[in-house]
Amino acid sequence: MFIQTEETPNPATLKFLPGCPVTGGAPLDFSQAESAGRSPLAQRLFAEDGVTAVFLGSDFVTVTKRADKAWTVLKPVIVSAIMEHFVTGRPVLLESEGGGCGHGCGCGGGGTDEDDDIVFQIKELLEQRVRPAVAQDGGDITFERYENGVVYLRMRGSCSGCPSSVMTLKNGIENLLRHFIPEVQEVRAVR
Repeated sequence: MFIQTEETPNPATLKFLPGCPVTGGAPLDFSQAESAGRSPLAQRLFAEDGVTAVFLGSDFVTVTKRADKAWTVLKPVIVSAIMEHFVTGRPVLLESEGGGCGHGCGCGGGGTDEDDDIVFQIKELLEQRVRPAVAQDGGDITFERYENGVVYLRMRGSCSGCPSSVMTLKNGIENLLRHFIPEVQEVRAVR
C-alpha cells in the first residue's frame, strides 16, 4: 500500500491519500481525542503525540498537528499508522445508531416555507460547488443554519483554523451564495 500526502493551505494540516475509500460517504470530523470513540482509525492517530484533530473524508484523511511538532517527524509515523490500519482490515468506523441525512449538513426543522426553500438552495450550492473544492484541500464546510439573511457554516478538517479560511468564507462562499440567492446577506463561521 502506498499512501500519498498533500500539503493543504493550512500549514498545521496534511492530507493523506491511502488510495482506497476511507469513510466511503459522509465526512467525519474529530476535533479532540475524546470524540474519536466510534473511529478506531481516528483513535489510533490521536495516540500519536502532537495530533490535535483528525478529519476523515470519503477517500482521504486530514491530520492537524500542534505547532511545536514538525511534519518531518510526525508524517512518517502517521503514514505508518494509516497503512497498518488499512492493511490489517480494521474498520474506519464502528457501527452506530445514526440518524440524519448522512451529509453532515446540519439538517434541522423549523422556519418558514420560504426559509425552507432558501435553505434547500444553500445546501445544494454548498454540496455541488463548495464542498468538492474544499475537499481537494483536505477540508469540509457544512451548513449549520440560516437566520435572518445570515448563513452559518462550520469549517472542518484543514479549513478549521486555516489562515485563509476567513477569506474563503467571505470572498468565495459569501459571494457565491449572494449571487445565486439574493436573500443571503452574510456568511459566518460557527466554532
